[in-house]
Amino acid sequence: MSVSVSVRDGVAHIRLVRGRGNPIDLATAAGLLGAARRCGPDVRAVLLTAAGPSFCVGGDLREFAAAEDLGGHLTRVTDALHDALRIFTRLEAPVVAAVHGAVAGAGLGLLGAADLVIAAEDATFVAGYPAIGYPPDAGVTWSLPRLVGPRVALDLLLTNRRLTAAEALAAGLVTSVVPEAGSAAAALAGRLAGLPASGLTKRLVRQGMSGSFDRQLDDEARAIAEAAVSPAGREGVAAFLRKRM
Repeated sequence: MSVSVSVRDGVAHIRLVRGRGNPIDLATAAGLLGAARRCGPDVRAVLLTAAGPSFCVGGDLREFAAAEDLGGHLTRVTDALHDALRIFTRLEAPVVAAVHGAVAGAGLGLLGAADLVIAAEDATFVAGYPAIGYPPDAGVTWSLPRLVGPRVALDLLLTNRRLTAAEALAAGLVTSVVPEAGSAAAALAGRLAGLPASGLTKRLVRQGMSGSFDRQLDDEARAIAEAAVSPAGREGVAAFLRKRM
């Protein structure tokens, strides 16, 4: 097993468990797709973590080198991985990633599919692709420019410059840097799962990235009205007012 998944208290716990840098081979890509498909209506937040000293070093180059039909093999790997990323980015549930150690190649794609990223102080970030002569995959050419801007994204993707956790925070690649990312991310995912408007908020922000201001105002008006008349919305306002009395 390369990927473990379980759902507890509305949080889908998805964990890379290959170890030794968690390189993405075909089995891991398929495992991520299966885990993404497990995120149904009962999931209100997703927590993405990894075992071992590093989060994800990218593709499994040893497996790639041993493949008889490398082109076909890479297509199968990227098809599964990209389908998983499509699901993660379309989920209404917020996705929280905890990263540590090395984050490279497709690992950046997993980070890009998350909504909030908690990085350990030892985390480092590098594209990796220039070192092997490959162009990027895993949605990196889409997510990275949106996170750090096109100039910084091209710098990272063309020069292979490595970022420390502090540099990644300053660039906007991660949300926060803490001594131990796993526990902080787990606490955050649990908190988000308990907030009834988290999904609506994520949906609005994602829509706003490509929609017009006028449409966004209309969508916000519908969403806040929908939330206000829901049982959770009514209870939230009542609880807030009770605290003020």
